[in-house]
Amino acid sequence: MARACADGTFTWTDVEKRTEKLTGVSTVQELGKDGGRLTLPLKRVAEALPSVRTKGPAVSPAEVLFSLGKETGEIESDAATLADVNGDTWAFTDVDDAPPPPGGAVATMEDGGRFVTYAGVREASGTFRYTCDDGRTTTGRARHWTVDVGGVLSCDEAVGKGLAHEAARRSCRPGDTATKKI
Repeated sequence: MARACADGTFTWTDVEKRTEKLTGVSTVQELGKDGGRLTLPLKRVAEALPSVRTKGPAVSPAEVLFSLGKETGEIESDAATLADVNGDTWAFTDVDDAPPPPGGAVATMEDGGRFVTYAGVREASGTFRYTCDDGRTTTGRARHWTVDVGGVLSCDEAVGKGLAHEAARRSCRPGDTATKKI
């Protein structure tokens, strides 16, 4: 495959900076009135792997992720390209950087109830066009995870929306307070 130029210009569209994605959730763990430890393992429900898909002359995936990182604010650098960076490195530019596995979260609850633990990531993604001075153009889409997050929810309490609500819908009983939209 032909390589793109080294000094092209990225243009980004459809950039999403903080999309949350549920990656793991436990089954419901019931604790008596005095509470206790939550120790059930999380079951993986989704992968959040970095990805760079391109069409056209080959552009370095690390350069694409560097540009996406600058576009979303995940990377602060005055360098025009990753090749221009002097000594700094960012995990965000590593297309092989997998988020931590959704292992078993251990938490201690003071009160009883029915609880679910969950894990997820925040992702940044966007569609790009890489244009060289000679007119060669590469288009594509890139994404990378930025922060791993997790929490504990009670099936008997409202959780709002987002990761907690998605975890509740997967693990709590239909009709439980946590499964209802607020």
